[in-house]
Amino acid sequence: MTRQFKGLLYFYAANYRHSLSIFYVILAGILLVSLAFAYFLYQTDSNAMAFSLTGPMYIYCSIVGFLTVKEAVPFAIRMGATRKKMYASLGIFFLGLTSAMAVVASIFQEIIMGLISVSGAFTFLHPAQMMENNWYTRILVDISIMFCLMAIMFLLGLLFYRYGLAGGGSVLGVMVVVILGGIAQGWLVEFLVDLFQSFSMTLFLKIFLVGLFAYVLSWMFIRNITTVKVK
Repeated sequence: MTRQFKGLLYFYAANYRHSLSIFYVILAGILLVSLAFAYFLYQTDSNAMAFSLTGPMYIYCSIVGFLTVKEAVPFAIRMGATRKKMYASLGIFFLGLTSAMAVVASIFQEIIMGLISVSGAFTFLHPAQMMENNWYTRILVDISIMFCLMAIMFLLGLLFYRYGLAGGGSVLGVMVVVILGGIAQGWLVEFLVDLFQSFSMTLFLKIFLVGLFAYVLSWMFIRNITTVKVK
């Protein structure tokens, strides 16, 4: 691994360390409040309270994927990084960040549920609950979804960066038309129903491959990218 490659990885990690810290502080605060409400519900014999660690994580990764184009790509180019090294280092950073967040979330969930499992007043929501819900299944599911979201949003960010609001907005417009058309014709609803009926690790492998394809496709925009952003 070259010095330039290591420097890029360090920059990506340092650039998002502050936002990641704030994200986890806020998430931990919301979780503590939720646990307090769960204890109150338990004392009053009310229903159990559910909380999702993964939902905020998915949103955060989507935002990071989109903002990376604006924040990391121009800086790396100004520092003299080659397009190939920048592209490869970003892929490793995306995979490393999603893996780390997935592992932390799964371990944290195991600890919390181990401490409060007696009360039964609190539970975590996770897509893996529709399969075998254990720590390694949750990690694989989270990595697949978060990496896919980061790659797709990164690709979308590149579209806005290279072609401006008109180009990126046109793509979003086409996507909205396709989604609305699918809902109106019914094939999108049928597809989602079939998707949830066949919940398995194969599904999340396909989701990961979709993200990998989106990231591979992003090379078409990165190989000739400059610091000049189209508006």
